Amino acid sequence: MARFLNLTNLCSQPESLRDLEWERTFLQALVDGSLELESKEAVQGPDGWPYLYSKVSHSATEPFLRIIDWLATRGIGLVVNAHKEMPDYVFPYGMIWGFKEFGQFFEASEPTNAGEVIFEKGEKVIAGPPSEEYLPIYVREILREFFKSQSVTELKILVVSKDKSHFDLIFSLNSLGNPPAHEHKGILEAIAWFLPNHYSVVLAEEEGLPQFFPL
Repeated sequence: MARFLNLTNLCSQPESLRDLEWERTFLQALVDGSLELESKEAVQGPDGWPYLYSKVSHSATEPFLRIIDWLATRGIGLVVNAHKEMPDYVFPYGMIWGFKEFGQFFEASEPTNAGEVIFEKGEKVIAGPPSEEYLPIYVREILREFFKSQSVTELKILVVSKDKSHFDLIFSLNSLGNPPAHEHKGILEAIAWFLPNHYSVVLAEEEGLPQFFPL
């Protein structure tokens, strides 16, 4: 009951008071609590992506962690209190599997410019395919299915790091069919929905870079 009241109180806070501290408190309350499912299957959200709709209620019986496990292998996001004019929280798929794998929710990293990867002369970098820890097999399969629906069947990627701590996940523009520059922003936004907030995503030509690898 205390957990439910905490969630209820947080959901009643006006938008003007929902700062970063509110978000962190809300997410922790969810992790410790349960939700009631409003839909048994994924529903297409206003942004075009699939979501499971849920709400905070007295009759909530589904532990949040169980919901996360179910969604993670299906490529589905989560909306909390979707019945409200402004839902209390929207989890894109990347936040779902990111929590499942890393046990925490990450704040967004600095934005990366589409199609631009700069290496200083003589600078040493580490490059190669993503590890299973960085990009799990089930996530790759979901990404492959998405790109297949966009008629991209042989997508190539590369992970690059300058310090072994910060990584750029580079998607080959060549394997994407060399879309025009004005489409890059939309492509990056679509890819970002599938990845945790702190992942840095880049679009780049393969020429001049290390070998790319199939997704």
